[in-house]
Parts: sequence; structure tokens; C-alpha cells
Amino acid sequence: MMRNGLLVQWIKDMSEEVELLLSVCTGALVLAKAGLIDGMEATTHHTAFDELLAAAPSVRIIQDKKFVDNGKIILAAGVSAGIDMSLYVLTKIYGDDLAVGVSKYMEYDWDLEKIAATGGN
Repeated sequence: MMRNGLLVQWIKDMSEEVELLLSVCTGALVLAKAGLIDGMEATTHHTAFDELLAAAPSVRIIQDKKFVDNGKIILAAGVSAGIDMSLYVLTKIYGDDLAVGVSKYMEYDWDLEKIAATGGN
């Protein structure tokens, strides 16, 4: 995906129009290629930390959290961390009750207080 210039440009263009931009797993590499996370904190799949740093040398890689919130851009470490990030985003937009309800409906063991206190650690 990083080599797909049309996709990278589209993501860059759309980033200016969206309220939030989310990335799961190695999607962070595409955001790096688009120049969208320079100088920010970021995470990705644990096997891709070096590749992310090569794509965006000014990125501050956070290795011990499931997701990183930079305000507009939120990145999740891996696929399952994307669930935690998504529930977190629900709390940001709609509040705790909806996110907790969704996690219960999914039968996903999600600790809202822990996520809020640690940022996904």
C-alpha cells in the first residue's frame, strides 16, 4: 500500500476533510508515507517499528500502548488493539455509556477506566 501513490495521495487529501483519522496495525506506514504523522507519537504492529521509523524518522514510536491519540490522528498497534482504539473513539464522540454497551454486546472484555487512565497500555 505504501507504494500505491494514488492511495497515499487520496489518504493525504482526505485527511484534510475528516474529523478523525484512524489507523490500525501497519496502516501507520501508509500514514507515514503520506507525511501525516511526522513529529507525532505513533504505534504500529510490533514487527513494523523499524519500518515505521524508516518511513517517518521524526516519529516518536510508543511501544507499550495499544493505541496512541494525537488528537485528530489515532493509531492502534495491531488488529486486536484496533478494537480498543475503536471503543475509545466511541467514548470521545458519544460518551462512555455507548462504548461500554458496545463492548458488552460484542462480549469484549474492555476496561474503560484502565483505557482512559493509561491510553491503551
